[in-house]
Amino acid sequence: MNERLIFLTNDDGVGARGLARLIEVLRPFGHIVVVAPDGARSGMSHAITMNAPLFLRKLRDEPGLEVYACSGTPVDCVKMALDHLLVDRRVDLICSGINHGSNAAINVLYSGTMGAAIEGGFYNVPSIGFSLDDHSLDADFEAAGLVAAEIVSRILDARPATPLCLNVNVPKVRPEDFKGIRVCRQCRGHWREDFFRRQNPLGHEYFWLTGAFKNAEPDATDTDEWALAHGYASVVPIQVDLTDHARLETLGGVLDR
Repeated sequence: MNERLIFLTNDDGVGARGLARLIEVLRPFGHIVVVAPDGARSGMSHAITMNAPLFLRKLRDEPGLEVYACSGTPVDCVKMALDHLLVDRRVDLICSGINHGSNAAINVLYSGTMGAAIEGGFYNVPSIGFSLDDHSLDADFEAAGLVAAEIVSRILDARPATPLCLNVNVPKVRPEDFKGIRVCRQCRGHWREDFFRRQNPLGHEYFWLTGAFKNAEPDATDTDEWALAHGYASVVPIQVDLTDHARLETLGGVLDR
């Protein structure tokens, strides 16, 4: 039987600790090819590079592992891999992460991690985005790595129909405190931003973006936010059809002519 080929990327950069942990736990599952941004690209969503050249640099080439740095976005990395590096090879699974910070709820729309995973699904390859609910510099990726390995093992064994894209978020817990895995829905909510205003030595104003997530349904027990808050990893199946199907008929009655 041919060895499985698993493609990895992220949005925190090729040197990120979360990606290193993902490589570590997934190497037993097959040959790993990594194409990741050459620096942090958080918040890039589904952005692609159109007005500048892309640079690709090989960093590692050893039995079972190839690692490349790309000057573009996470989605650029997926395209570079599947339309260039691996165009003649069958990819069995695409994984993005492990992201430094949650991509639950509406964060899925802003996330470069999930942008890459969603792009992978466009190629009819099962794709999974992994994120850890911890932004701290010394975040512990041990539990997240174990969750990633378990989910990858089950998906590879199940061979689900494609397209398939999963948004997986892991709580900030030690492995011994981890409760389990919950398949759930995306929580409704929104961000309310604050801008810290500062002034540079030349007297010019500049701003730092910050803010807080507002959970619109804090009492719901079937959402990704609930799962994370209660020690579970959340698994949300993602689709890209943004059509509001419930409004098609009524809006057609107002606007069709």
